[in-house]
Amino acid sequence: MKKIVCLFCLVLSFAFSEAQETYTVDGETLELKTEVNGKLDLLWNIIDGKYRYFIKTENETIIELKNTKKDGKFQQEYKTLLDELTNESMSTKRLNLTLFSLKEFIDTHNSNSDSNYQTTAVRNKLQFRIGVFGGITNSPFITNPDNLTTPQFGGELEVLDVNQISRHAVFLQAKHVVEHDDLQYSTTELALGYRFRVINKASFSLYGNVKFATVNFSNATVVTNVEDVITTEEISQTAFDVPFIFGIGADIRLTENSYITLAYNELFALLLDNQGNFSQDFAIGYKFNL
Repeated sequence: MKKIVCLFCLVLSFAFSEAQETYTVDGETLELKTEVNGKLDLLWNIIDGKYRYFIKTENETIIELKNTKKDGKFQQEYKTLLDELTNESMSTKRLNLTLFSLKEFIDTHNSNSDSNYQTTAVRNKLQFRIGVFGGITNSPFITNPDNLTTPQFGGELEVLDVNQISRHAVFLQAKHVVEHDDLQYSTTELALGYRFRVINKASFSLYGNVKFATVNFSNATVVTNVEDVITTEEISQTAFDVPFIFGIGADIRLTENSYITLAYNELFALLLDNQGNFSQDFAIGYKFNL
């Protein structure tokens, strides 16, 4: 199942790939995205699972920014190259080989050398999204011999970096699983989690979730039969866990500030045992920017 999910993510990443152009750099044909356009252009892409960055000069020369490792030490060639291209007009001492750090550096250089240049690099600004959802679940981490599904509903607060359309987000989620007549189990869960957007478009995003801390307020009725004597016991329990529960989801943009959400959760957990039923935890919801 995990292989199928990975293949699904890979197919969608091609279908929704960002606009990019083809370049030939040192005999290698590459599809690159333009992040900064000015006296110096910053080009980049993820190639074979690795971030690669390039500078295009005014005479259309394209040079890769490298940071090779020799004898256990990074050589930081990208700093030397940028010192040369900017005539050491800016310090590269604290410059990291990351997209935003390079973007900010090149953007500042272009601004300093061209009064008509419009800056594009903006410092991080947090954005909050709030949403509600509903669906069904078979609660795969509890004993459920008949694999019964029950309704669930809840809400979520998501925090992400709006300026960089960040792939990373954290979320606080509250959900309630309704009791089934034949299962006699219900729970209210508060969860803190992390989300990584594999595909991150303005109109569509596909992501993986991990809940790394949960608090559950559960109620259950346990029925036992000992020597034909049937007894029932009502159990109420509060449990804090660090379960690392994984799932996947998607946001589909409806308007400038609202989204339809789809979720397939509780696929597996690192620190909780599946009780024999594969996850049937599905939800659909609505979220909007605050």
